[in-house]
Amino acid sequence: MKSKIVSRIIVTLLCIFGAFVLIPFYRLVFTASAAYIFGAYGIWLPIIVPSVAFVIAMLYIWNMFNAKVRRVISLVLVGAVVLFAGWGCCYNIVYKNTTTVDTNEGEMSLLEYEPFRENTLAASLDGESTLKIEGELPILDGATALYPLYSAFARAAYPEDIYRVYDYEYTDKETNRIKALSSVICQTTGPAFTSLINGDTDIAFLAGISKEQQAAADALGVELKLTPIGREAFVFFVNKRNKINGVTSDDITRIYAGEVTRWSEVGGKNDAIRAYQRPEGSGSQTRLLEIMEGKNLMQPPEEQVFDGMGDMYKVVASYKNYKNSLGYSFLYYLRDMIGEDEVKFLEIDGVAPTTETIASGEYPYTNDFYAVTVSNPTNMSEEKAENIEKLLGWICSVQGQSLVEKTGYVPIN
Repeated sequence: MKSKIVSRIIVTLLCIFGAFVLIPFYRLVFTASAAYIFGAYGIWLPIIVPSVAFVIAMLYIWNMFNAKVRRVISLVLVGAVVLFAGWGCCYNIVYKNTTTVDTNEGEMSLLEYEPFRENTLAASLDGESTLKIEGELPILDGATALYPLYSAFARAAYPEDIYRVYDYEYTDKETNRIKALSSVICQTTGPAFTSLINGDTDIAFLAGISKEQQAAADALGVELKLTPIGREAFVFFVNKRNKINGVTSDDITRIYAGEVTRWSEVGGKNDAIRAYQRPEGSGSQTRLLEIMEGKNLMQPPEEQVFDGMGDMYKVVASYKNYKNSLGYSFLYYLRDMIGEDEVKFLEIDGVAPTTETIASGEYPYTNDFYAVTVSNPTNMSEEKAENIEKLLGWICSVQGQSLVEKTGYVPIN
């Protein structure tokens, strides 16, 4: 008799253990596909299937136990359900009020683009470069999305060496002063601009300069020179399950001004719009402010502002946000560095962002990007100053522009 009870208890525990193991497994494997096929309610399907199997198994063995054992099992099950439900509620509260993001935005992608890394993804010239920089190398820095491009410039014009993308150290964190240990680094837009005007780097590859950044340069008496080196599209994107395919430029400004709050107001379904943003000083946020055309940008909740473009992509691509989310970035970053499998780019005024519409200027949010330098540098050797001018001239030459095209951008000419 005791052996039968023990065996029955073991079977029951195995069923309970199996259910708690299978549910996460099913969710991991089938949640995305179920959500895609059945919509938002499909995310519950992977939970329901093993749960039903568990209930059937329990009903099958229930009659094997006497009343006393059944009561004990019932109490254990109720306790497990309460604990599981409590954990779920706490998780949802934490998830909704915090931003779960990768702080090393794009790190692995950038490492793969280092100039002379084995099997680097940085573009190469078809033949020998007409420029080979000798002596003091200009220190290159810039935006995440432009690193693959200026890494390709270094690959062509710099002596072969190890140029580590994150090889720099802070000498003063309060003023963001750095010491570059490599000649080709990437701090992202804001820090790259600060290092340029502080004299810690020599060329910053950026999508543009914000009013605040220009004011910071003026305060230091720094004169900036912006050399256009290519063209890019600023794109707005939604989850690929969102039924909306395009909006007008007026719709975009009204959404980010807080005047339009539901997709039904711009031709979509009656779902709230969750319009994400980037921090002030980032390249994409600077571009958004330019697009606003004098309208005041709404102040978003803290959890809807993302330090990295990759973070914004992850949240918009999430099946949990497919009805609501709206993000923005630069075309190359999403298409070629991240891959836009889970999002789609919105047409603006009926025009999709393509190489052809960017080159022609038909796509309304087309803009130049720049190699930014300081016109009146202090404590810079004559040799380095000459090398900066040589490099800028070569970037705008046929060879330099061929690398712009090979990388995935549109040349300026």
